[in-house]
Amino acid sequence: MAMSSILNHDDIKKALDACKAPDSFNHKSFFEMVGLKAKASDDVKKAFHLLDADNSGFIEEEELKFVLKAFATDGRDLTDKETKAFLQAADKDGDGKIGAEEFAALVRE
Repeated sequence: MAMSSILNHDDIKKALDACKAPDSFNHKSFFEMVGLKAKASDDVKKAFHLLDADNSGFIEEEELKFVLKAFATDGRDLTDKETKAFLQAADKDGDGKIGAEEFAALVRE
């Protein structure tokens, strides 16, 4: 399964184009632009599983760095600053990784 089976290709392209510059990624505007914020809970869970590359049940910091590549192969890597800010925004229990519920809450912000 690919993100394009959950989300509209044009929305993905528009969202990726908006954060092409280093340190321009903002999870709130990205999830809204890409259309994930408006999706049903099941679709948000599918997106979570696509981002959880090692199938650990969590999105770890190393996986976050490549989050944009999960939306399209030409997506850029997040900078360390963006990765840490993304993790800090989502990791509500402070365990250093993002669980499915934390991800869903982040998308709905």
